[in-house]
Amino acid sequence: MLNRIVLLFLLTCFIGNVKGQETYKITYHAFRDGAMIKQDPIVLFVSKDKYVITKESIISGQVRYPAEQIFADIKNRKGYRTSLLSEKRSISSYDPGIYNKLEFIQQDTGAKKILRYNTKLAKTSINSNAIEVWYSNALGLNAAPNLIGQDLGLVLEYRRNGNTGIRVAAIEKLKSWPKEFVQPLESTLLDDLSYKDQLWKSRFIQIPIFQDEQICFQPGIQSDSVLRFAEGTVILKKVKIPEITSDSQAFIEVIQKSNGDAYDRTGSVFLIADDQKQTFFDGMQNGMNSLPMYTDEKGAAYPGMVRTEGYSPVLELMRFFTPFGISHFNDRVKLKGKTWQDSVSYRQDISEFTSSLSGKEVYIGTYIGNYDKGGHQVSLELTIHPGGSNYASGVQVMPLFNTTNVMEMGGQGYPTMFAYEKGLEVKFTLDKDLKNVRLRYITTGHGGWGNGDEFVPKANSIYLDGQLKMKFTPWRLDCGSYRLYNPVSGNFENGLSSSDLSRSNWCPGTITSPVFIDLGDLSAGEHTIRVQIPQGPKEGDSQSFWNTSGCLIYE
Repeated sequence: MLNRIVLLFLLTCFIGNVKGQETYKITYHAFRDGAMIKQDPIVLFVSKDKYVITKESIISGQVRYPAEQIFADIKNRKGYRTSLLSEKRSISSYDPGIYNKLEFIQQDTGAKKILRYNTKLAKTSINSNAIEVWYSNALGLNAAPNLIGQDLGLVLEYRRNGNTGIRVAAIEKLKSWPKEFVQPLESTLLDDLSYKDQLWKSRFIQIPIFQDEQICFQPGIQSDSVLRFAEGTVILKKVKIPEITSDSQAFIEVIQKSNGDAYDRTGSVFLIADDQKQTFFDGMQNGMNSLPMYTDEKGAAYPGMVRTEGYSPVLELMRFFTPFGISHFNDRVKLKGKTWQDSVSYRQDISEFTSSLSGKEVYIGTYIGNYDKGGHQVSLELTIHPGGSNYASGVQVMPLFNTTNVMEMGGQGYPTMFAYEKGLEVKFTLDKDLKNVRLRYITTGHGGWGNGDEFVPKANSIYLDGQLKMKFTPWRLDCGSYRLYNPVSGNFENGLSSSDLSRSNWCPGTITSPVFIDLGDLSAGEHTIRVQIPQGPKEGDSQSFWNTSGCLIYE
């Protein structure tokens, strides 16, 4: 009798152990508005004591990097994330948030049948989204394809805001747990923040160009890391750009601090155009007077500012304006209830220039006009983001003009040609017909005091072959939004700060966005672009002027 009891006990333990090791492979598909959508299926491997969330592409060897998997230790209520960054590199981290508690409103049993299983419905809210999960307890398992509702049972369907979600497509019982899915070793784990940072950065290409470089006025200043021109007010670097796919977007980001200069200054990030034999770089090396001149109606000459046969001006990627003394002067001025920002980050989409960058070695530079020995501190990075929605896919660029005198300290004078009726007139020749042509145009007004063009709205008129294509008044009313970037802005008796004042398309501490002007289809041959602005007259030693840049964008 005793032997039969022992045998029965051992058999029961064996059966219980086998059942405890039962493993299921569960496949989920995404849906929207009731219809399945084509997406990499989520795959859940689950047993009593653990489960793994992965993707079908990872299992089949068709992975698109980076790809993340989650390992949940049900028994010890611990979760781990592993990201495959490449075929040979992966990172892992303990995730303290995998078993976060959510409050669910429970609904009646048998809300609906999914596959052959009766389900229960539970509802919750996450980040203002209404969440519904249908789960089953029939298999005695606790898991979910996205960690939501895992303590309720086995989640078979997840729905967000009523119309999108994921739903089980197949449940398959396996003979054993897949040996490739194991809990990460504790010794290999990154801290959570480092893991997320590395994963995020693996999703796009980062090309650092400048790192904490000084832009200042120091005659003779040199550096091993960058090329310097115009007494230190221009820095330049040759950069290797990888091939850029047509679905990629490109962004540049400038981070700027004052390093001693207290004033708001014009800044520009530019690309040396290389579509013609002579480039702006030739003038930087050999003197600006070696470049073609543009001559205004009174005979004043401006080197290197407009396109001619055989020469192209620089392509302006970004126009930005430094605030009054950010960071360097933060401790000099204290205001009750205000905390000054420590730096300015200027970030802009420049995807229209990908054809000019892709697979090339190019010169990229940054200019800040200033007269201070300390000047400014600048970092610049280019990032390329594949697989996005590129508004400028397949377009080409032709530089036409750039009146921003980036070589101010190296022989380029202020652009005052707009004081005359003709304004700026540029002739260019097309060797073939072009479709859907646009002018990418940046404009900002400067100079003078109260009556100068910086503070007086002025209409910009753009003509193509004598026809008016656009007339608008560039003006910024939101400069007061950036007060906390301007610790040493001048203050007036009426309670305003200089940085509050509205200006001709710029504010201290901001980017000036380009305007895209439709020019239609252009035929092969010669064309003329004319920019007309009623520039204000000179007041004593103060002269108004306009910094403009323009390039053709076409298919």
